[in-house]
Amino acid sequence: MPAFKTIDDISTPAGKRVLVRVDLNVPVADGKVTDKTRIERVAPTILELSKKGAKVILLAHFGRPKGEPVADMSLSLIVPAINEVLGTKILFAADCIGPDAEKAVASMKDGDILLLENTRFHKGEEKNDAEFTEALAANGDIYVNDAFSAAHRAHASTEGLAHHLPAYAGRTMQAELEALEKGLGAPVRPTVAIVGGAKVSTKIDLLQNLVKKVDALVIGGGMANTFIAAKGINVGKSLCEHDLGDLARTIMTEAESAGCAIVLPIDAVVAREFKANAANETVAIDAIPADAMALDVGPKSVEAINEWIGKASTLVWNGPLGAFEITPFDAATVSAAKFAAAQTKAGKLTSVAGGGDTVAALNHAGVADDFTYISTAGGAFLEWMEGKELPGVTVLSKTA
Repeated sequence: MPAFKTIDDISTPAGKRVLVRVDLNVPVADGKVTDKTRIERVAPTILELSKKGAKVILLAHFGRPKGEPVADMSLSLIVPAINEVLGTKILFAADCIGPDAEKAVASMKDGDILLLENTRFHKGEEKNDAEFTEALAANGDIYVNDAFSAAHRAHASTEGLAHHLPAYAGRTMQAELEALEKGLGAPVRPTVAIVGGAKVSTKIDLLQNLVKKVDALVIGGGMANTFIAAKGINVGKSLCEHDLGDLARTIMTEAESAGCAIVLPIDAVVAREFKANAANETVAIDAIPADAMALDVGPKSVEAINEWIGKASTLVWNGPLGAFEITPFDAATVSAAKFAAAQTKAGKLTSVAGGGDTVAALNHAGVADDFTYISTAGGAFLEWMEGKELPGVTVLSKTA
């Protein structure tokens, strides 16, 4: 990963207008923010710049308004939650460009924090339109990107601004990039990846990239059934993409050529219905009844997975091992997560995890705080794991 500039490289932030791209795309119900995690993640960057005397101007999107103002997608709804997290009152402008934004910026004092209205209220944002980007840039002297979660999009506020103003990574972006470099960029080996989830079709690029990067690839969740079926084993009524058998066999061949071990379930917890506490039994992977479906990997599989985690120096995790949302089919995910957390706390493992279901599963297991790094970036984290270039990151490199 190329070296990138951080807030530490800003020589004199005091008095400067600093445009800070943040992720405030938080869940809202009945007009109130129900999860402040993303606000909490960007708070250190905002407060640090404010304390250094910068005029901190926040840029963010909220929802998918498709280039038009939408009342219930106004960032004004987020202001009370930001005030609560930051412990101070911020200013708000009714637009991100034009007279409203210009007037609000002109009235700022050193250390003030101003939130501009939803950038996606303008079509030029997602088109990375030059005129719109220039209008955004006119209100700033410096650009800081602290929204890794939007870094896979080449939008005006995530990529375009870096071509107009001196560009730096915020503290959240910095932490994310440093963690990801330890995960796959330049990991300490052996490196193990756990990939779960429902379908192979959603993670083809991911799997094909990982087999070239890791020493062992653990495949769980519904996607494991596709690989098991591709080996000629009957998976009963389990979720399975039978039409992707050839692809699964190709990935296994590529893994063998790359010296990457593919770790598939050797037993499974099966049930006849998909519901909490459904009657279930544990069977060998080649003994799944024709009328049953695999909803979790079994205890012998967990033992094998934990053995690989125990040998690893680096673990990258995306996706649960089973239907963790319903008991008792959360057992394998919880067991492996707790073992990985214990290895991490013991200083034996660098553990990096991300993706919505993964974060939920690790929270469910009560170990999210014990992993080295948990990414809340969603699509950007997945594209990074797939080996794709992220425009919002590339543009921050010192050689860009």
